Amino acid sequence: MIPIKDTVPNRTYPLGTWLIIVLCGVVFYFEASLPDDLLKEFIYYFGVVPAEYTRHHPRGLPLIDYLSFVTTLFLHGGWLHFLGNMWFLKIFGSKVEDSLGHSRFLVFYVISGVLASIAFIYFRPRSSMPIIGASGAIAGVMGAYYVLFPRARILTLIPIIIFPWFVELPAVFFLGWWFLIQVFAGSVAQVLPAGGQGIAWWAHVGGFISGILLVPFFRKK
Repeated sequence: MIPIKDTVPNRTYPLGTWLIIVLCGVVFYFEASLPDDLLKEFIYYFGVVPAEYTRHHPRGLPLIDYLSFVTTLFLHGGWLHFLGNMWFLKIFGSKVEDSLGHSRFLVFYVISGVLASIAFIYFRPRSSMPIIGASGAIAGVMGAYYVLFPRARILTLIPIIIFPWFVELPAVFFLGWWFLIQVFAGSVAQVLPAGGQGIAWWAHVGGFISGILLVPFFRKK
């Protein structure tokens, strides 16, 4: 299911949402300019590698190593990954930003993304593949939208083989179904030998739940 637009009007210009989109775009452009060997090193350095945080370190990790929990939110693995994330952020982020305010939205976004990575590490502690992308933080935004706009409706594209089907769905159904898919896919990937290496399903789950729990503390009175 691909969201096209929702029925909630914007009351303010979503500066925070567009700032995130621009920053992700700049970083992605830089990634695209790197040769493959340097790109791999760049992603491993600025992404979150679960095994690095769960293996024993006699003296602990340097504090700067934890900065990756923030930098990973601006990395993407390809055009489809980047465009898909930014599209979801544009639709859901602008409305959540309206309810939270610009600065609180940015803080909420980062915290949701950090908690999403922690959730993934909990379920995949030995994974040596770096977690990259804004999807965990965006899942947090979607969780907040689920709480803030339960009566909204979302115009949705549902591809049926080669035929597009447009249908207006209640936001609670669209987001609830999306969440169930993440839980199901994450559960299936958990039992596969190399499961979860392509998509960080549990980061999506953790981000969504984090958004639901955090938004009451960030919402404007």
